[in-house]
Amino acid sequence: MRIDIISVVPKLLESPFAHSIMKRAQDKGLLEVHCHDLRAYTPYKQGQVDDYQFGGGAGMVIMPEPLAILIDKLQAEHSYAAIIFMTPDGKTFNQSMANRLSLGGDLMILCGHYKGIDQRIREKYITLELSVGDYVLSGGELAAAIVVDAIGRLIPGVLNDETSALSDSFQDNLLAPPVYTRPADFRGMKVPQELMSGNHKLIDEWRYNQSLQRTKERRPDLLD
Repeated sequence: MRIDIISVVPKLLESPFAHSIMKRAQDKGLLEVHCHDLRAYTPYKQGQVDDYQFGGGAGMVIMPEPLAILIDKLQAEHSYAAIIFMTPDGKTFNQSMANRLSLGGDLMILCGHYKGIDQRIREKYITLELSVGDYVLSGGELAAAIVVDAIGRLIPGVLNDETSALSDSFQDNLLAPPVYTRPADFRGMKVPQELMSGNHKLIDEWRYNQSLQRTKERRPDLLD
């Protein structure tokens, strides 16, 4: 899978993809992440990519020309399953979307900044608008990193144990159950006997019941 990210400050994206699982995914050739500096494609002097908004008001807006130039260039070179804009007023990103996007093909992600991007770019190019929560970040870079990480780890071969992703929270609209490791007795707190039994049916039942109980307590909306 190839993911192209358009940003005004691409250096913010260097660290999230240079370590751990995302780095291994790229080293294996299973994922390509390309970060593009929007300032390199602006027709304006001194790398200008933003201007005041019509009608007045606080906050600058990313101009349409540099975005159109870069998007047109990328589209001429690659085919994309979705062109995504990270924005607080987009659909809330969730595990179901991550599953679907991980299977759908290459992606382009635009990172908002300042007050956002010119509406005409949204209308002409964007096919999916996503938010990572009901709050506002300084820009879309951290949100884009979250989306890429959630999608990338689902690509077959990225995780050493592919079944690990299947037991994550939200995969079946349930939160994950509690997990334990050695020692079996830590300061008098013992691992549940079900997990020590070696009985896989019993273990599966325990984990399901724990997931159901935790979801009822913490996220009952998932059960609606």
